[in-house]
Amino acid sequence: MKELNCIIVDDDEIDRLSIISYVKKYRQFIIKGVYENANEIAPTDLNDIQVAFLDIDMPEISGLEFRKKYNNIPVCIFITAHPEHAAESFELDTLDFIVKPVKNDRFQRTVSRIDEFFEVKDKAALFEKSIGGDTIYIKEGHEQTKIKLQDILYLEALKDYTLLVTNKKRHCVLSNLGTLLKENHFKSFVRVHRSFAVQKNYINKILPNELIINENHVIPIGRSYKENIIL
Repeated sequence: MKELNCIIVDDDEIDRLSIISYVKKYRQFIIKGVYENANEIAPTDLNDIQVAFLDIDMPEISGLEFRKKYNNIPVCIFITAHPEHAAESFELDTLDFIVKPVKNDRFQRTVSRIDEFFEVKDKAALFEKSIGGDTIYIKEGHEQTKIKLQDILYLEALKDYTLLVTNKKRHCVLSNLGTLLKENHFKSFVRVHRSFAVQKNYINKILPNELIINENHVIPIGRSYKENIIL
């Protein structure tokens, strides 16, 4: 299992100890630093950090401000008592957003997302070519996988990679979301968030800050992308 260096930042001592106890349950995490204030963190403390567990409402420097400053950390997990910050957090390459109090099963789902992120990053497929206008091939390891464009529910950005999500599997291609959307093959997708683009025909419901895709996928809507969603 891939070892992941992480930091924990929370100004509340009880919450901080709780997060430490959850993180220590998973052997892939190596805690490199625990802080009650983001001001305590020197840039050198962040060398080779893969995961940051951050509170949002903290004195002097909020978790959101910290993420903006150090967006080179591959994975950011916000753990907060303020759910109203969810939409803003996902504009900052946030992998997950947990509302306090943290529950064991919820944290386990977050860990699964973290593991999946690094797995697809390490095994990123290369976008290869298309045939017939409605099918693409991607290279996964030494094999080529054929995917029908109509089977892709949505696209999710992971920094320099993009997940192609179908009902059966999540494929990863080595191309950022903006570049992928310029390809003719992805003209049927509409960008609804900095990190997401969806196929309009799979939208079941539009809520103020999120979409329901194919009945059970919840996709956030970015404020600057709301005008793109016209059915």
